[in-house]
Amino acid sequence: MAVTGAASGPGALLTQRLAESEEVKQVLAIDERRGEVTEAQWHVLDVRDPAIADKLRGADVVVHLAVDLDLGTDTAARTAYNVRGTQTVLTAAAAAGVRRVVLCTSAMVYGALPDNDVPLAEDAELRATAEATGVGDLLEIERLGERAPRAHPGLNVTVVRPAVLVGGTDTALTRYFESPRLLVVAGSRPTWQFCHVEDLVGALEYAALEKVEGELAVGCEGWLEQEEVEELSGIRRMELPSAVALGAASRLHRLGLTPSPAGDLAYTMHPWAVSGSRLHAAGWRPSWTNEEVLAELLEEVSGRHTVAGRRLGRKDATTLGAAGATVALVGTAAIVRRARKARRRA
Repeated sequence: MAVTGAASGPGALLTQRLAESEEVKQVLAIDERRGEVTEAQWHVLDVRDPAIADKLRGADVVVHLAVDLDLGTDTAARTAYNVRGTQTVLTAAAAAGVRRVVLCTSAMVYGALPDNDVPLAEDAELRATAEATGVGDLLEIERLGERAPRAHPGLNVTVVRPAVLVGGTDTALTRYFESPRLLVVAGSRPTWQFCHVEDLVGALEYAALEKVEGELAVGCEGWLEQEEVEELSGIRRMELPSAVALGAASRLHRLGLTPSPAGDLAYTMHPWAVSGSRLHAAGWRPSWTNEEVLAELLEEVSGRHTVAGRRLGRKDATTLGAAGATVALVGTAAIVRRARKARRRA
């Protein structure tokens, strides 16, 4: 059994769990630095290095978790790493005689659309676009995974798609709960479904041990409506017309004032909850509820201040205040835009 991205995050948790499992003889841990799981056999290298094929020899399953979705990473560099890394791992796995590769993407690949079924079945069409943070990379990873068995007969690919991941994560969706007000787009009907990192690791373990296969969606049972989220969090809403919210988000991102593109807003506007029926049929159950995960998320982000996806320092947040920070950011974008127009006229 081999795990890439094994030194941190879900990779570290999965490596530890597999190392403790009586069903696994040996765990090969691959990352650019050595992790803390002493029971694993470590190989320190970049997953884009073709030499990884030699390190995978003897493994029957590879769980590929070396994917960069950091908000601060340069977009082009992130895509180059994610796509090339996945290509190399799939090719190397086939060359090393690995029979299964488990990829981890996100339920975001289904897309957040007003006409989505609630919940979505695993075999629902992937209707996402590349307009949200990292989703273009995830869609390409999915395409590579779909093509791999045709290019490498005998290689099986399983894809795990978690809902909003919580537990030491920093994404546009977790930052939504760092805001002084929860932005709600008028006329939208958001649904919130979370996935605790421990439950994701449990689902990955199921896939790695070949207890389930195919495309797997993973998350808490059911979902929360926006009103329930507001009641549980105690954070009040700020409702804006769609054109205003999307227009402001687009301008702020274009001007480099926020890390999140306007496409991220769709995932706070429209439903994309998943059923997880295939994992359930295999006997897997989540250990966490949506309410419990939301409570943990709120505890994690306590003391952080984010407006429109941009994290503020303590001094900024104190000086500007909740509504003031929002007005300042949107106002800054408008001022810069007017200044640019004035320069063009001159």
